[in-house]
Order: sequence, then structure tokens, then C-alpha cells
Amino acid sequence: MKTKFRGYSKKDKAIHVLQTVLAVVVTLIMMFPLYWMIVTSLKTGNVVLNREISLLPDSLSPANYVEAWNRVPLGRYIFNTVIVTFLVMTIKISGGVLAAYGFARGSFPGRNVLFYVILGAMMVPHQVTFIPLYILCSRLGWVNTYMGLILPSVVAPHFIFMLRQAFMSVDQSYLDAGKIDGLGTLGAIWYVMIPMCKASLITVSLTTFITEWNSYFWPKIITQTDAVRVLTVGLVHLRESWTGEELWLHTNVTMAGAVITMIPAVILFIIFQKYMLTGYSKTAMK
Repeated sequence: MKTKFRGYSKKDKAIHVLQTVLAVVVTLIMMFPLYWMIVTSLKTGNVVLNREISLLPDSLSPANYVEAWNRVPLGRYIFNTVIVTFLVMTIKISGGVLAAYGFARGSFPGRNVLFYVILGAMMVPHQVTFIPLYILCSRLGWVNTYMGLILPSVVAPHFIFMLRQAFMSVDQSYLDAGKIDGLGTLGAIWYVMIPMCKASLITVSLTTFITEWNSYFWPKIITQTDAVRVLTVGLVHLRESWTGEELWLHTNVTMAGAVITMIPAVILFIIFQKYMLTGYSKTAMK
């Protein structure tokens, strides 16, 4: 500890200690709901309804996860969620990269006006546009289909905005060198822009994954059967499979389903968190 604070004044040491304490407190506050969910998922139904708060379960009950898996077609929900998330990410990344390059390096009439329109779209919540969007999907026959789940989500203004900012930070000399070597527009994007903006691309990709994996509002509206139902909606369906007192007795099973739902997003965040921090930092500095 002495080595760490060597050369620091007493004031700097006090500030450092205070920052550390505040960081620990904030982390505990944010992590406690997750911890409580995991602990509850391992408790028995009677213990969950006990008025005495216990931070650790008296007895572990992994059977809650088995019951959650068998109570509803959780495997089908996971499959649907993986398919929808993967396709949305693929289309959104492909189109977003091309659009961002056009706004960052392209030269065409109305470029800035169109970009301002995209910025304006970032301010419009989905709750404002879901009625005309649902009517459109209904007339196209996309209700209860993958098309209805996927296509309305393949364009994201914030995705284009972040990538545009990242592409603008690349020095023009790299693109000029690529042109001398014979690279066209797609070649410049693939061999210059994407490698140099990898952190930002991973950031927006991971953000897209988390957003789509946890999406609830639109999937709840556009899906009505288990055939295309995703995990978030399926989790509510799991909870509503009980009524009355049984609903509260099976809170542990519902929590088990919630734990299963969050595992992929948590794993990906742990793996790629450094890229997220780097990507957001670069966008903020630009």
C-alpha cells in the first residue's frame, strides 16, 4: 500500500480511498438484485414466502431449473431468440457499416440533412411508432412470423451514428493509400475501416446483441404462439402459467428461468467489456 501511494499527498490518498469505497458501494448496489435473483432461484417455494430475509438458501434446489425448462418450451424460446438475434445483428451490422461509411466519407447531395434525420429518429421512442408498424406488419401477413420479429429491428440510428463517428476518426491518408493499392469502396471498408474501428464495431455489435436478446415490447406485440415466441416473452408466459397462490409459491422457478435468460448476455459482456469501454470512449472523444 505504501508503494502504491508513494508520492501522493494526504489529500490525494483520501480521494483515492473515497473513490474506491464509492465504487465498491455502487457495485454492490447494482449487483445485489442479480445475486438475490440467483439465490431465490435455488430456494424452495416455502422458503421464498418466508418473511425472514435470508441471504443464503438453507437448502439448494437445482430442480427449479429443470421445472422451468419443462414447464414451458424454454428450448424453443432459446432457439427463436438465437435465430432472431443473429439475423438482426447480421443485417444491422451489414447495413449500418455501409450507411455509416456513406455519411462519414461519402459525397452526395443532402448528406448532412439525411444524417440529421437519423439523429432525429434516435429521439423517437418505439412506443410512438408501434401502432402503424403493427398495422403494416399485419397487412403484410408478418404477425407471428420471424419476418415480423426481425425486419422492424434491422435499422438502428444509434448504430449508424456511433460507426460514423468512428469512421470519421480514421485519417484520410489510409484510404488514399488503399486507393493507390487498388481498393474500391467495399475494399476500403473491409481492409481499412473495419480493422481500424474494430473496438467500435464490437461495441455496437454487443449492444445490438444485448438489446435484441432482452427485447420485450415489440416481440410481445407481434407474437402470440410458442412457435415464434422469444425468451423474454416466454419468461412472462412461464410466470403466468400459475395462478393465485401457486404464482407466489413458484417464484423460485420463475427466477430460475430469468437466470437462464441472462446467462448468454452476461458471458458476452464479460468477454468483450474492454472493447465496449474503448468503443464508447472513442465515440465520446470524437
